[in-house]
Amino acid sequence: MILAIPNVLSAEQVAETRQQLDTAAWIDGRVTAGHQSGRVKDNEQLVEGSPLALRLGEVILAALERNPLFVSAALPSKILPPLFNRYSAGHSFGTHVDNAVRQIRGTPHRIRTDLSATLFLSAPAEYDGGELIVEDMYGPQTIKLPAGHMVLYPASSLHRVLPITRGARVASFFWIQSMVRDDGERALLFDMDLAIQRLNRESPNHPSAVQFTAVYHNLLRRWAEI
Repeated sequence: MILAIPNVLSAEQVAETRQQLDTAAWIDGRVTAGHQSGRVKDNEQLVEGSPLALRLGEVILAALERNPLFVSAALPSKILPPLFNRYSAGHSFGTHVDNAVRQIRGTPHRIRTDLSATLFLSAPAEYDGGELIVEDMYGPQTIKLPAGHMVLYPASSLHRVLPITRGARVASFFWIQSMVRDDGERALLFDMDLAIQRLNRESPNHPSAVQFTAVYHNLLRRWAEI
């Protein structure tokens, strides 16, 4: 399931984040790439674990905690501290798949990367190219979202970033370990949760609401790993 989540950050938060990132020191993005992806990765990255990255990452994590669409879709158990990258003219990232497990820098902890997230911090008009292409069962999906919006997709997907021909694409990216590792099971729960929410809005006293909610939680109880 590929899901666009609007307005994760407000316009004010995006502007403040960009102000700090535009004067930051960037390094070769291949420092966090695996063997295979390092051969096709060409971008810049904020130093992982730097005070700025941690500070800006906390803003994003706090926003995600308050975002019901993200929580419903991802069912997050652990989130890797957000990273930040920049693609300037000529930069791109060839087809690759994300590492299945990632170490949380500075700790002995690891997370399983069930979901990948890209939070766009540049408006589409600021750059040409730079589209995120994600392969799914329906073929390649092209993603280029407004600043402050985020896309969530299975980390097992092949994906790439097309070359930048003008301007710069700035984004945050990170991975989520879900309580429900299977993408199909997680998608069923998401669809059911949306249906329950709609039923509660349109018919708040409908007797089926309790039954559907019970089914949702019993499925979550069966599939969740805590």
